[in-house]
Amino acid sequence: MSEIKSTGRSIDLLLEKVLCMNILSSDYFRDLLRLKTYHEVIDEIYTTVTHVEPWMTGNCRGPSTAFCLLYKFFTMKLTVKQMHGLLKHPDSPYIRAIGFLYLRYVADSKTLWGWYEPYLKDDEEFSPGSNGRMTTMGVYVRDLLLGQYYFDTLFPRIPVPVLRTIVTNLENMKLPSKHCGTTGESTRGSEETARRPPSVKASLSVSFGQRAPHRASTRDSSPVRRTITPSYDRDADSRRSPNHHRGQSHDLTDRDSDRDKDRERERDRNRDCSRDRDRDHERDKDRERDRYRERERDRDRRHEYDSRSRDRYGRDYERSENEGHRLREGSSRHSRSRSRSRSRSQSIHERNGHDQNREKASASSNLAKLKDLYGDLNDQKEDAGKDRGPSRPSGTEEVIRLGGSTWR
Repeated sequence: MSEIKSTGRSIDLLLEKVLCMNILSSDYFRDLLRLKTYHEVIDEIYTTVTHVEPWMTGNCRGPSTAFCLLYKFFTMKLTVKQMHGLLKHPDSPYIRAIGFLYLRYVADSKTLWGWYEPYLKDDEEFSPGSNGRMTTMGVYVRDLLLGQYYFDTLFPRIPVPVLRTIVTNLENMKLPSKHCGTTGESTRGSEETARRPPSVKASLSVSFGQRAPHRASTRDSSPVRRTITPSYDRDADSRRSPNHHRGQSHDLTDRDSDRDKDRERERDRNRDCSRDRDRDHERDKDRERDRYRERERDRDRRHEYDSRSRDRYGRDYERSENEGHRLREGSSRHSRSRSRSRSRSQSIHERNGHDQNREKASASSNLAKLKDLYGDLNDQKEDAGKDRGPSRPSGTEEVIRLGGSTWR
């Protein structure tokens, strides 16, 4: 089923800002989050709603249960079928009234007449306000169409051409085309609204003589500030005594003095605010100065640490260079001593070999001299063996012992 043709405005812009904020911050509306379906919300309306004013009655000036449940319907975006079920519901007139309120806030103004026309002569009686004043559903619906204000809150504005068409249609049906007052006064500042402020914020504002943000005339309509302006009578004024004029001038001076006091308080408040701003500015300057000093201190520490690291690195590098130089000198000295010892051993070996060669040469020369002098012993033995005959082979060799007295 399709949704209701709406104006396209967001939920927060449908109601007045103060009323919307009070609804969203109320504990009862938070408790309504447990309701998930359309029928559960209808059962809650049937059980709890006793009037369809936007604010609660008594000292507790919060949003009413009816408007909290209406806002719950805003979040659900009802369909056409669900809306017909609300408008024709037989159990409670307050279920139907909340349905008509939903259309007045959400539906496109051009479609309002088509929704409301079948119920303009409805004779079901109920009390829309908390004062117990009874009316019929048809009169209530007509006041919703014709009124801009609803129990001291604002409806979305109906364009003038559409409103003229509605008035013409009511006249054609021979129904009243004027507001009947079942939904509060048609303007703000009435006796009813003066007797009871619409919210806690409004009551506090009335107490302090300030204007509430959601009421244009709270200060003028409050019982504390509201005065009745008498009609001007020239004859009566001429009959008044001079003391009365003095009293009037005294009242004017008192009013002027009150105004001067208010201005003086405003100046003092502005002066205090400027002094607080200057103090905050100085405090920010001091914090920025401390941060700058801390950064400079950190930079000096890092510079000192870097210089110490460079000095330590230079000393370590110089120490390593000196140790490397000593190691190189020791290795070269060791290699020189090894080469020197090697050359010395080679010279000694060469000298020993030369001496041995010399001794061998001298011995061979002595042997040659002896052979020349005495002859070769082998030759003499061969000659002697020829003379004697064959001799025994001997496996021993003759050895010439130098320095001996005989040969063997």
